[in-house]
Amino acid sequence: MTVKISNKIVGYRVKKADPETTTEHQAPLQPESKPVQMNEYIERPDFLLGTTYKIKPPVAEHAMYITINDILLNEGTDHESRQPYEVFINSKSMEHFQWVIALTRVISAVFRKGGDVTFLVEELRSVYDPNGGYFKKGGVFMPSLVAEIGAVIEKHLKAIGLLENEEMSETTKRILAEKRAEFEASQTTATNDEKASDYPANATMCGKCNTKAVIVMDGCATCLSCGDSKCG
Repeated sequence: MTVKISNKIVGYRVKKADPETTTEHQAPLQPESKPVQMNEYIERPDFLLGTTYKIKPPVAEHAMYITINDILLNEGTDHESRQPYEVFINSKSMEHFQWVIALTRVISAVFRKGGDVTFLVEELRSVYDPNGGYFKKGGVFMPSLVAEIGAVIEKHLKAIGLLENEEMSETTKRILAEKRAEFEASQTTATNDEKASDYPANATMCGKCNTKAVIVMDGCATCLSCGDSKCG
């Protein structure tokens, strides 16, 4: 609106800005920068966090060492996360060299692609050796060497928080310990087999956790490893 000044100007003063008006003319706040997500275009840094796991499958002459390197994204922010970046498998055995190298390259490529990489665990653990699987230390059945590599990746993803670690409650652990003690006390035979598992010698396979730890007491088949129980 235009105002006509008819009188002579004899003085002036500076009027302070209205707080409400100032707020309206302030530049809009910049949105927070989006957190960096894992993707194949992220350049490999000079330093990565690594963890090495040792396995000694009976189907291989020598032990295998599985190293998984992680990249730290959004370091120092609320969005900080640790994501797997690459995997290496090393062993003195050369019989599995070609497919092991191929497998590590494919897995590393999936890691760098980003997104939900936990599906790899189920895919690898579902691979069955046509010659039959094997029991590793502790009485856990592995259907193949590839499945054990999948189990190692699962362990690592749980360690860095990408998979939830399903732990039994203290009450369940106590009940299983009591059942185990009662069952072992009722057995009269003993074994001196150094290769015996951590569970009773006549325990059977658990369909849930693939551990030879199922005992039958009071008409119920109970797994001493994961707690799965069926009665009937």
